[in-house]
Amino acid sequence: MFKEYDVIVVGGGHAGCEAAAAAANLGSSVLLVTMNMQTIGQMSCNPAMGGVAKGQIVKEVDALGGYSGLVTDTSMIQFRMLNKSKGAAMWSPRSQNDRMLFAADWRKRLEQTPNLDFWQEMVTGLLVKDKRVYGVKTQLGIEIKSKTVVLTNGTFLNGLIHIGEKQFGGGRVGEKAAVGITAQLVELGFESGRMKTGTPPRIDGRSLNWEVMEEQPGDEEIIPFSNLNDSLPSKQRSCHITYTNKEVHDILRTGFNRSPLFTGRIQGVGPRYCPSIEDKIDRFAERDRHQLFVEPEGWDTVEIYVNGFSSSLPEEVQYKALTKIRGFENARMFRPGYAIEYDFFQPEQLKLSLETQVVDNLYFAGQINGTTGYEEAACQGLMAGINAHLRAANEDAFTVSRSEAYIGVLIDDLINKGTKEPYRMFTSRAEYRILLRQDNADLRLTEKAYKLGLANQERYDKSQRKLKESEEILRFLQNQSIEPASIDRLLEERGTSTLKQKQKILPILMRPQISIDDLISIPEIGAVLKQYGKDALEQAEIQSKYSGYIAKEKDMADRMAKLENIRLSQSFDYHKLTSLSMEAREKLLKVKPQTLGQASRISGVSPSDISVLMVHLGR
Repeated sequence: MFKEYDVIVVGGGHAGCEAAAAAANLGSSVLLVTMNMQTIGQMSCNPAMGGVAKGQIVKEVDALGGYSGLVTDTSMIQFRMLNKSKGAAMWSPRSQNDRMLFAADWRKRLEQTPNLDFWQEMVTGLLVKDKRVYGVKTQLGIEIKSKTVVLTNGTFLNGLIHIGEKQFGGGRVGEKAAVGITAQLVELGFESGRMKTGTPPRIDGRSLNWEVMEEQPGDEEIIPFSNLNDSLPSKQRSCHITYTNKEVHDILRTGFNRSPLFTGRIQGVGPRYCPSIEDKIDRFAERDRHQLFVEPEGWDTVEIYVNGFSSSLPEEVQYKALTKIRGFENARMFRPGYAIEYDFFQPEQLKLSLETQVVDNLYFAGQINGTTGYEEAACQGLMAGINAHLRAANEDAFTVSRSEAYIGVLIDDLINKGTKEPYRMFTSRAEYRILLRQDNADLRLTEKAYKLGLANQERYDKSQRKLKESEEILRFLQNQSIEPASIDRLLEERGTSTLKQKQKILPILMRPQISIDDLISIPEIGAVLKQYGKDALEQAEIQSKYSGYIAKEKDMADRMAKLENIRLSQSFDYHKLTSLSMEAREKLLKVKPQTLGQASRISGVSPSDISVLMVHLGR
């Protein structure tokens, strides 16, 4: 019934969708196996994409030829650019999305992708021989063979749902857990662990008093996540803000003695930066209120997501507390919040390609690696799908470095440091964040994806046109001078010093008070700049204002790249180098770094250990 595939992807969440699409678009024959084809691309928790650092990741996935940006734009009901009051490196796009449209668009795109087949069933095990995977085994006992396998199981591996004192197996509410894979992987030598995440209750929006809540509209200007998308919503839906209070907290505390979080029934570690409401009022007891974002689930539904009220308390405690929130006095609950525990595998057991060290041709992506968030999962799925295709074609792996993408930062962090809690991306994790802005993801990555064969001609041409135009704008600003009489009035209005003599335009734009739109308002400058696109103008402005910082980070990245070019043998026995510390020897043998640069970022490997390695390598 089944042919032998190049790639089998297990799981139809964000990681699985991107993995299947990438491998198929590169030319591999792909089978996507999921327990429920009706939930492909499901937004299991909040109906939103992007946010701080996460928005940059979605832009990078799009620049590499993934689908997440396109799907996000198509299903968008609100857009906001976060951190606009800060520097460009901190700007982060975020969208509110229609949950049903998002999943429907994902499935439609996958069904229209050549080389991609589907099978609805639970995978219970892998086909492995001589430490090499060659397919999967399903619950019906069917064996499906392939050259590579990508596991993207999300929260389904031995998933256990908690609501108060009640618990039941499941990977998501209403869906059964996946069993069998964890036990086999542990038997093969993998180190597993348990993590926990949660979700808030869903509320009937018809029962809320919107007038007493603070409205949060979207930005007037919508910036697409995808460079290929010119069709954006003509209207937006507002979110709203309200707050918990002391009475809410007191009611929630009455359920602590039945909380699986506090009674020890939950063994998994939860996300530090997205704690449950009961965890927040316990850890921050001095605070008498917490902010809640009241978010619509779509264009044509009354279902509301209460962002900030994730909980695993008994359902009656959740409901009673909700009705004491301003605007929620008459709230009707669709379903309570819950916590879910699931298995993951320490990512230190992976290579930078996301192939496992223990079993050849097997790739992990998403929450199985200890991450949290749709965006983190999607980018891992993309990279795993690319590399599974390359492995099936007997080609070298594709990776991106920390100075090239947030994707590179995420994977490098996971491989070299592991994680003891659900990993979430932040701009602070990237030492080269001025280089890794949301506005230049296409300039950083699209040419690489084009050479790989994943980014199409249209995407490549758009990125090259933007690069060419931004360079032309900078040359014009560098070479063209302006008389004081033409610009002094504008400078006075903006509160900056006037010119004493004729001056080049570029240093004027570098002033913090002056924008490129200000310059366009001057006829002799505007006559030239108005012929260029908005994205090229923005790129030129950012490049000019941050030129010194950008140059400094590029220099740092170039110096680090020298260590990245020094390869290390995967079979080297570090115990032979007695000059290395014992901890360094143990960590190096566990991670098996591919380069000296990677070795330098492993927790427990000191600068002196790197010096020892350099001496050994004759450097």
